[in-house]
Amino acid sequence: MKADFDYIWTDKKRTIFGLPISFTRYFLTEKKFITRKGFLSIEEDEFDLYRVNDKKLVLPFGQRLFGCGTVIINVKDVDTPQKEVKSIKAPRKFLQLLDEQVEKQRDAYSIRGRDMISGGRPPHDCDHFPDGDDNDA
Repeated sequence: MKADFDYIWTDKKRTIFGLPISFTRYFLTEKKFITRKGFLSIEEDEFDLYRVNDKKLVLPFGQRLFGCGTVIINVKDVDTPQKEVKSIKAPRKFLQLLDEQVEKQRDAYSIRGRDMISGGRPPHDCDHFPDGDDNDA
């Protein structure tokens, strides 16, 4: 099934012996990360890359034996605040590609990591001027 996106990276969840015998597939595009699960009934979940807050690399012994690892991505997203990209080949390469695309998207939207914490709004006490002249102009 060819999708409408140009993929920068794609892989399948690896199972026993690092073989891609799974119906979970991961896609990285310039703007989104997509997880597709299922065979007959397919479920897709995606998030915009500029919403990524943090990433974590987990390399369990069983996965490391076959050159695999898991990447945990924390995202500012309602339905998927944490995404696990389980048992993929070359996880460090994926992290590097993800970092590059996240930075490109943040630059495109002029968003920094600190903007994601407060929702991009100024703190409540910044609604007035420090000298007490609240919009007297």
